[in-house]
Amino acid sequence: MPKGRGGRIRGIVAGRGRVYEALKGRLGKTRAAKIANAGKTHADRSRMAKKAARTRKARGE
Repeated sequence: MPKGRGGRIRGIVAGRGRVYEALKGRLGKTRAAKIANAGKTHADRSRMAKKAARTRKARGE
């Protein structure tokens, strides 16, 4: 089923499709998939968000 019709994206953890779609435009399919699949639990996602915040702060964003 095509993505535009609401189908599941193969290789992406259930519930993480929106994250994958959001990142895909900036990072490409492979890197977006790695990041989307990394946050399987809430604790994992929270850790990733904190790391991203530190990175942005270090860059001065």
